[in-house]
Amino acid sequence: MLLAHLAAALVAPLLVRWIGRSAFYLLAAVPAGSALWLAGLDPGSLTESPREQSVPWIPALGIDLAFRLDTLSWVLTLIATGIGAVVLVYCAQYFKDTEPGLGRFAGVLTAFAGAMVGLVLADDVMMLYTFWELTTVFSYLLVGHYQDKQASRRAALNALLSTTAGGLAMLVGLLMVAAPARSLRLSAIVTDPMWQDAGPYLITAVLLILVGATSKSALVPTHFWLPGAMAAPTPVSAYLHAAAMVKAGVYLILRLAPALTHLELVSMVLAAVGAATMLVGGWRALRQTDIKLLLAYGTVSQLGFLAAVAAPATHDAVLAGLAMLLAHAVFKAPLFMVVGIIDKKFGTRDLRMLSGVGRAAPVVAAVGVLSAASMAAVPPLYGFVAKESLYTALWIAGGWQRLLLAALVAGSVLTVAYSWRFVRGAFGAAPGAPRVRTPRIPVLFWLPAALLALFSLGLAAAAGPLEEVLRAAAAVLPEGEQTVHLAVVPHLGVPLLASALTLALGAVLCVGARPVAALQKRLSPQCWADGPVLEALDAERGFRRMLRLTDAASIVVTTLFQRGSLPYTLGTMLVVLIALVTPVALTHSTPPDNLVLFQHPLELVLLPVAALAAVGAARSRRRLRAVFLITVTGYCVALLFLVAGSPDVAITQALVETAMTVVLVLVLRRLPIHFSRRPLRIGAWGRWAIAIGTAVVLCGGTLYAADARNRGALGPGLIETAYTVGGGHNVVNVTLVDARVWDTMGEISVLLVVATGVASLIFVTRRERPIARVRDLQSTTSIWRRRVDPALPQNALDFDARPDDVAGGNRWRTWLSAGLTLAPERRMVLLEVITRIAFPMMMMFSVYLLMAGHNLPGGGFAGGLVAGLALALRYLAGGRYELSEAAPVQAGLILGGGMAIAVLAGVLPLLVGGTVFATATPVVHVPLLGELHLPSALIFDVGVYLVVVGVMLDFLRSLGAQIDQQQEAESDAR
Repeated sequence: MLLAHLAAALVAPLLVRWIGRSAFYLLAAVPAGSALWLAGLDPGSLTESPREQSVPWIPALGIDLAFRLDTLSWVLTLIATGIGAVVLVYCAQYFKDTEPGLGRFAGVLTAFAGAMVGLVLADDVMMLYTFWELTTVFSYLLVGHYQDKQASRRAALNALLSTTAGGLAMLVGLLMVAAPARSLRLSAIVTDPMWQDAGPYLITAVLLILVGATSKSALVPTHFWLPGAMAAPTPVSAYLHAAAMVKAGVYLILRLAPALTHLELVSMVLAAVGAATMLVGGWRALRQTDIKLLLAYGTVSQLGFLAAVAAPATHDAVLAGLAMLLAHAVFKAPLFMVVGIIDKKFGTRDLRMLSGVGRAAPVVAAVGVLSAASMAAVPPLYGFVAKESLYTALWIAGGWQRLLLAALVAGSVLTVAYSWRFVRGAFGAAPGAPRVRTPRIPVLFWLPAALLALFSLGLAAAAGPLEEVLRAAAAVLPEGEQTVHLAVVPHLGVPLLASALTLALGAVLCVGARPVAALQKRLSPQCWADGPVLEALDAERGFRRMLRLTDAASIVVTTLFQRGSLPYTLGTMLVVLIALVTPVALTHSTPPDNLVLFQHPLELVLLPVAALAAVGAARSRRRLRAVFLITVTGYCVALLFLVAGSPDVAITQALVETAMTVVLVLVLRRLPIHFSRRPLRIGAWGRWAIAIGTAVVLCGGTLYAADARNRGALGPGLIETAYTVGGGHNVVNVTLVDARVWDTMGEISVLLVVATGVASLIFVTRRERPIARVRDLQSTTSIWRRRVDPALPQNALDFDARPDDVAGGNRWRTWLSAGLTLAPERRMVLLEVITRIAFPMMMMFSVYLLMAGHNLPGGGFAGGLVAGLALALRYLAGGRYELSEAAPVQAGLILGGGMAIAVLAGVLPLLVGGTVFATATPVVHVPLLGELHLPSALIFDVGVYLVVVGVMLDFLRSLGAQIDQQQEAESDAR
């Protein structure tokens, strides 16, 4: 089912583009097929033998793609798929082919249906949270469908923030209960014996979970987001906000029933929140003139009703809660569909402007009246059957649940009143309003709503079989002495009297609608409150005020810690590091007793040189001197690696330092020669203190970490494995391209991102500009020729860079092909000669390092650095045109090609039945050369080589050639 929904969601935009709104009929087949399959199962047997599927996802953390279909999830899944199919059919008539973003809407709505199915089937708590947040994200996209309307964008943001915050709290709570249960399976957690003696820890965890449930189901105080979400298209309201997403919170409460039955205090709190939500929603519904908003507040009220009834977590309460949940789905979804028909065909949802809709559209009116009557619990409709079972369950339980019954009766009185308000306002006569015209309403527009509305009759007739199904869902809880039954004709007693009282008092409110409206107006905080008091009483205004305060606080905090100063930001991080590590090191650790001062006499020479260079760099006033002194420290570290017996690391360190020096020198061209002077000496002392403190903390942490080893080193075990499995003698390289290949994959991905970021900062316009070759230049060229230079002989300024067959025999000879593109005073003949000799040797050496790295020091990273340095040498000697002659290809192409080859090295083994990045070492016999071992990891190393070369070329093009052009343009402007 999940894969079918995913596939349908992916192809939905294409279907809509192909056949327009008729694509909704095809998309409806997916949830309809799922609903038919579910309907063919025996729900009673799912309680004792639920269907389970589990696929390992993150085995190291015990997280599985675990799904479980029991009777409770069967009911919710049937609602999600069945009503989802009907709503998709309804969409085909609700929207026009010209609707903006219709393809995206179809895909998101179908994906939401799949996410809701996954939510109620998920048994792993991480899967539950994943699908929970997916419904939040899809809801955000659906509510904000009308992107050009501020109300839609604001409503979508309110829904996203409210439900996401609750979802995060729920995640913490789920992880808290998963830890003592030693399981991530929700079915195992709720039945664990730990609930029998639950303490503050478990109570806190359950409250956090219920925060997520209350925010998802729009209970007080997060109830405000649901009415605001009515800015969405009506099909969204009919599905997400009547039958699907808002039921997720109630479903979670029902799922937690085995645990809640041991937490009576938590149940009482949840019941109070639900009852308050029912009263607030019903009271607000009576004031609405927009019939869609009226139903929205009615939904809030009904969700509070459902949560309050599910809170006691008894067998009867769960049975009755499920009965009412099903009733709400089959009467509220068609009501929203009816509102959509009225809005589309009559042009308004204002009940003060709707007059005579009942006569103009009698079938639509019949559907609306039938559904509203079921919502008001008018016998013998199914809404009455379900509500009567609720009253009975609470009355039988006794104690505080009877007080809850009284509150719910009061809320149900309001339900009767706003149901009548909807019927009268939508289909009756509006005083002073003109009678509406009779429109043409296609059958497929009203038929989906009519089919769902008929369930209010059909389910009442099938109350007996339905009771058996719902009782199976409640079987996880023990039955009491007296049990609740679903009956069209209930027994005489207090529950039936409560139902009669509900209808009677509701009728009184309907008759006295005007006095009630006047009373509501006088009691409304908008009439007598102002400022902070009004915001405190109005949940939505309070939420917006909280957002404004959060924005204001973030601005203050950001200005304190993010000043745009690199030294300040770096100093803040280092101070935090020192503050966190120092107390722990002083109070919980003892100095190592096996400290060795040095292992090789050469260390006594290298360490002082490195220390002096570091101090000199910190004290240097000239930027270039500081760069070279930093490079000295890097070379000293490389020699220390070499002394320690790590030639691979030493080579890489030396090459990286060289490349960094080149890059820094290129950058320095756009910076002042000297560092700025600091007027306060206290600032200098502070920076010295931070630097020395950080050095002490890092060195001390390294010593403690080395002393904390309690197992044998892994290195010796890798030596033999590197040869037998990886096919190479160089353990370091085999580890990088085989054993820890995913780490290397991540590292080259970071390199690619860094190169893209650097280039994007430098190339203000287009990044991939055409590569200028020498043959494309004009006949005479002079680069870096300043106008203030002294006069030079004319024959020194006029030269021809074109090929010999074009320029003739008088063309100047040069060591480099593009050397003549530089003005004579900019050329260095000695550097050109050295480059002419060194470049081919460096390129050959880079290929040697690449090929030999599996058995000898080297590898793709080192080889790529050498090739990049060779290109840097060509650039420094001959300028940007010489770089183009050396590498007449875009850096992005090399980067992308290297990344593609690296990915290909991981995928190829799958084609021959292996695993990702599986290693093979074929042996090839070559004449003269003999037996050659060609490990498959060499393919990945080639990708690393190309990525590094691409990064270096990108740096040279952006920090070198591009800055050259900027400086030339500035020189010409002067």
